[in-house]
Amino acid sequence: MNTPMTRSRSALLTAVAAVLGAAGAWWALRPAWQVPLPTGANLAEVRMQDFRDALYFPIREFLAGGNPYDPAVMFGNWPVRQGFNLYQPYHLVLHLPFALGDYHVGAVAYGLTSVLLLVLLAALAASRVRLRVPLPLALGTAVIAALLVFSQVGKAQLYLGQVNPLVALGAAGALALRSSSPRWASLALAVAWLKPQFGLPLTVLLLARGSRRVALTGTALAAAASLPVVALLVVRGGGIGPFLDAITANLANATGTDYGAVDSPTAQRVDVAAVFFRLTGWLPPGIEPAVLIGVLGVSAVLVRRLDALADTDSGFDTGAVADLLTGVAVVVTVVHQPGDVLLAVPAMAAAAVAWRRRRWRAVGLALVALAVPFLHLHVVDTAISAVLGGRASVTVDGVAVIAAWVLLVAFAVRATRTPRPAAADLSAGTTA
Repeated sequence: MNTPMTRSRSALLTAVAAVLGAAGAWWALRPAWQVPLPTGANLAEVRMQDFRDALYFPIREFLAGGNPYDPAVMFGNWPVRQGFNLYQPYHLVLHLPFALGDYHVGAVAYGLTSVLLLVLLAALAASRVRLRVPLPLALGTAVIAALLVFSQVGKAQLYLGQVNPLVALGAAGALALRSSSPRWASLALAVAWLKPQFGLPLTVLLLARGSRRVALTGTALAAAASLPVVALLVVRGGGIGPFLDAITANLANATGTDYGAVDSPTAQRVDVAAVFFRLTGWLPPGIEPAVLIGVLGVSAVLVRRLDALADTDSGFDTGAVADLLTGVAVVVTVVHQPGDVLLAVPAMAAAAVAWRRRRWRAVGLALVALAVPFLHLHVVDTAISAVLGGRASVTVDGVAVIAAWVLLVAFAVRATRTPRPAAADLSAGTTA
């Protein structure tokens, strides 16, 4: 990348990707300024529904002196369709600036911030690629960011006003920086804890991979940030008892909704328990904790083994696959939606480089499977619904993500069958 011609070509490609990405972002941001002001008459409005239900009005209730975790309070006081899920309490302070003013101002500001977070996620992915491929960081960032805003996963974040870009950046940052910069990785993990279904499994897998300092410090930071908010809510509510009653009601509301229940035929959840129910119509007792323990147990053993393949020739490649297996395991363990695969984007980029070098069949197939949620555009969804029915359209993403986890597990089992395989064997590839 030293010749003027190469620099010129790189600059041109970067500019083209940036322009295309900006156009895609502008298109995806339109719901933020077009959505009508929420009222009781338009609760079915989907545009910016997560910004409305999980950020703006919960924070307004918090500022008004109430407890947004209490579903009865939220449904009684504000025009929301969904209860405020059990985000970490520091969420109410972290996102406070977006709820201080007019609804539309907050929505647009939040949408623009989400685009910036997607760009930062793309930059993290490009930096992982550069460890093996001499790709200019600006070019890699522009290309990956453009792909994200044009993908179904990226567009959904902006259309719904989801908090996932921030949580995904935190989770991906914790994985990418755990060895090189433990302090930043700890802060990133604290951000990932904003959604406990990200923070808990990720912390367990980081502990399994030997990143004890990151796991414990990040968890402690998240707890320390949340405790003052919890204390305030407890005092306001009249004690710990009423506060726990509100949390219990919150859990009951969340598990009883069509979009969140494990046994809902229309929920777009991609975790093993929910997908198993949609495929079979059967929900064994205790399946969710069993899946959590089983998936984390298997994944913890295998990512630790992959990390042990640390010779100079294979260390990056097996480490990239370990990061990808970690990210996918987080998504298939507990309650997760298709957009949650965002956290795996940097690991996907690094694993793609590893596949390019090694031609590991199972890793390549896993990457193809993980591309399914990103390619599940409206026209694709319409075709699936027309041919296979609506139930299939909300299940295909989950099947693909779980298949990716199974493929990565199969690869890890074969690659780590012996304690330390020869570099030549890894270079030759495997059909695992």
